[in-house]
Amino acid sequence: MKTTSEFEMPVEFKEALEDNADLNNAFQSLTPGRQRGYLLYFTDAKLSKTRQSRIKRFSTKILTGKGLHDK
Repeated sequence: MKTTSEFEMPVEFKEALEDNADLNNAFQSLTPGRQRGYLLYFTDAKLSKTRQSRIKRFSTKILTGKGLHDK
């Protein structure tokens, strides 16, 4: 099983984390499983525009400490 650091991080998400320190801190405080869930979901999109849209849509969930499928 891969560790979280072995998963590919999309360039768009790296930029979002660099631009927003709160988002970076919130993402780093998530459990490894939640981090992997987001990374898999973001990298699954083939177009950069789609990845950016997904990152923007789920930033609030990351900031509140919730996983991809948490309510």
